[in-house]
Amino acid sequence: MNSSLNPGGVNKLTDTTRTPSSKTDVCIIGAGPAGALVAHSLSQRGHSVILLEAGKSFESTDRPERMERFLRPGGERRSVWDVDEERDAFSSSGRERYTLNTKRVKGVGGSTLHWGGRVERFPEKDFEMETRYGVASDWPLSYDDLEPYYALAERELGVAGTDDNPVTPRHEEPYPMEPFPPSYSDELFVEACEKLGIETHSVPNARNSRGYDGRSSCVGYGTCSPVCPSGAKYSADVHVEKAQDEGARLIDQAAVRRLEYDSSANRVTAALYQTPEGDLYRQEARQFVLAAGAVENARLLLLSRSDAFPNGLANSSGAVGRYFMEHPYVGVIGRLAQSTGQHRIGFGTTESYQFYEPEGPPPGSFKLEFENEAGPKVIDIALQQRGTLADLSNVLADPSRSTLAEPLKNDQPVIWGDELLDSVRDHYGNYFGISAEIEPLPDPNNRVTLNDDQTDAFGDPVPDVSWSPGSYSKRTAERAFDVIEEIVDALDATVEAVERVSFWDGAGHSSGTTRMGTDPSESVVNPNLRTHDVENLYVSGASTFVTIGATQPTLTIAATALRLAEHLDSEVL
Repeated sequence: MNSSLNPGGVNKLTDTTRTPSSKTDVCIIGAGPAGALVAHSLSQRGHSVILLEAGKSFESTDRPERMERFLRPGGERRSVWDVDEERDAFSSSGRERYTLNTKRVKGVGGSTLHWGGRVERFPEKDFEMETRYGVASDWPLSYDDLEPYYALAERELGVAGTDDNPVTPRHEEPYPMEPFPPSYSDELFVEACEKLGIETHSVPNARNSRGYDGRSSCVGYGTCSPVCPSGAKYSADVHVEKAQDEGARLIDQAAVRRLEYDSSANRVTAALYQTPEGDLYRQEARQFVLAAGAVENARLLLLSRSDAFPNGLANSSGAVGRYFMEHPYVGVIGRLAQSTGQHRIGFGTTESYQFYEPEGPPPGSFKLEFENEAGPKVIDIALQQRGTLADLSNVLADPSRSTLAEPLKNDQPVIWGDELLDSVRDHYGNYFGISAEIEPLPDPNNRVTLNDDQTDAFGDPVPDVSWSPGSYSKRTAERAFDVIEEIVDALDATVEAVERVSFWDGAGHSSGTTRMGTDPSESVVNPNLRTHDVENLYVSGASTFVTIGATQPTLTIAATALRLAEHLDSEVL
């Protein structure tokens, strides 16, 4: 093992030395939103910080090329951010095959590199499921505990929005930027919802509606997910670079393989990481923060088993890896006899929380999202009409794909030139989509374990994700379908075609595998996100969440990360 140290580090985006730092206050594993915000907050307060990230640093100047890579015929989302199938190997054993590598990005910025950018706060009800409904468990934190950190997170990420959601509790401060206006198709949806007494409102977005924090306003590329070429949409590499400016050090392509533990001191002593050159290093620090996402956080603790923790580090409760949660999505995709203006922007501008607080579940919470990128892109329409693109499915997973586009039949002649252009015009721009994000309940049988029969590029067991949505989510989805279809029937337009779509493997909101709680026998971390079992080991991110409601988790990831950084600064370091 190479144990040489580099005390100074190199303050630039990519430190190619990749050797450890000495006398480090905090070692953070993972450079997504949780790790980046903790790193920036602590380094800004004068603490020495090192970030270890398994993936690459991506140059911002490469983003237009990555956009083009996605837009090319047959382009896949996972190819945009260089998924390494051997390094990122996984297995899935649940009722639903969990397609992990379509949902995450390993790289500096994490999954905010390809996320959609919606940033709602969790409503109060999400913290009080057991008290209100007698299901799941309450959080050991309340909305009031997180409210000031939500406001700080909105300033740090740069959120465009307005306080018009009747379900989200009070905002003590206004949003940093004004909201984006409703899209053209939103007008159709809002009119239908008004007929049914369904209240709609704007979408808080972590993208600039005007210049903010040195980044431009949105310029409308329309490819927000999986890539924003302009940088108007927030991604966590912004705070990694800010942390570096404050003296933090980043080592990319540093895959942490396990944490070393000293039972006599009850402390983690080092993170063992491997570089692309095959060198194995030990990074020592006073405190350690896991911020690698719900799957990798659990996996790393399980890989770090020892005589003291034979079932995985910090796992005396047996809860590490358990209570895995995801947000299923269901909805409809359809085609109208008029233009809907899809693909002009790549993000949502109107939604509804009308059905978020049921009187007594099931059904549970769901929220409605009105799509601005439904149906195939121009290039896919052209290929369909040329008879060269056969499979157009998975509309909500990839809104450019639809079974409704009437591909060329085998006995039809191939068309070219003006005839092809007229055909594209006839088939493009009249799609619509309405989807619902569905609330799951935590279940200890949904879990991340180690698959000892399959190894990754480093020879370590891969994570196995067992994910099976329960009857609670199924009943909620059926109610959501009923509501969505009522809205479609109320549209002031001729509906030419419509179909249901369901994505039970989820939206990429993996959560819950190192859950928070006050009872060490039932949870992994305490309300300050320190593991119950190990004195200097903290966990940040959605893996600590007790429940996830039906709201995107990123703003709550950011709020809890900022709260953790304050705790470390004031009470630990």
